[in-house]
Formats: sequence, structure tokens, C-alpha cells
Amino acid sequence: MAIAEDFAIGKNNQLLFHLSSDLKRFKQITTGHPIIMGKNTFLSLPRRPLPNRTNIIISRSMKGPLEGCVFVPSINQALELIDSGQEAFVIGGEAIYRQFYPLAGRLYLTVVDKHFEADTFFPKIDFNEWIEESREDLFDETNNFKYSYRTLVRK
Repeated sequence: MAIAEDFAIGKNNQLLFHLSSDLKRFKQITTGHPIIMGKNTFLSLPRRPLPNRTNIIISRSMKGPLEGCVFVPSINQALELIDSGQEAFVIGGEAIYRQFYPLAGRLYLTVVDKHFEADTFFPKIDFNEWIEESREDLFDETNNFKYSYRTLVRK
């Protein structure tokens, strides 16, 4: 998840910034794994479904079939599709994050050191509940901001 300093993640169903290295990292981490998202996140994707991943879309109104996608009406049904021990990735939006956050064992974050005007936010992270497994601090010259890749594991 890419978040700004105040946990902001989007505005008007769009990402707040374009960070090429983050998109490449997202692809590398999620390829070959199931990804879980809400309908609006799915519709906001520039290419759908995302290739080389099972796209699980939680929606009461959208129905398949669509190759590479599974449509389910609830998070419980989405979880039933994940094999025990398999890593799956929740990729948004805000309501989906809020429902899955208490269940998460690991967070792959890109934290941008900048404030953005936003209407969508990731749940507040209590960093006392997490151990930082890895961190890489970087600077993006195109956007002129600092950011870091952080992997957190729940205590």
C-alpha cells in the first residue's frame, strides 16, 4: 500500500501520485499471488484484470465471468478462496482495507513523506503493534519527495 504521511491513499478514485518504482515493486511482490480488492479499485485499474494474479473482487453488484477474476459478495467468501499458508494481497479501497486490516499479518508499505489533499485513507496504523522487518529510504526526483519502503509484521 502506498500511503502519504497522514495515511492518505487517494482522491476521486485515483492514486495521489505516480511513483514508477513503487508500481514496479507492487508488481514484483504481488505477481503469482491472489489480490483482493473492491469494485471501485478494480474499475480504477488501467489494465484489468491485473495479469499473472487471481483478481478477487468484492462486490454485491458485479458478476463474472471475466477471465482472471473471481467476484464475491463478502470478505468471508474472498478468504475462502485463499489456500492455507498462501500469501494474498489486499489492494484497496478504503472500506476493504478497514475490513481486512485486523486480519493482516504483514504490511508492505510505501510511505511518502508529503501531504496530499485526499478523500480516501488507510486505517491508522498503531506502529506499536508491528515489528519493522525491513526499510529502505529513498528520494524521488521526479516528484521531489522522500519515501520509504517498509515491511511490517504484526507482533
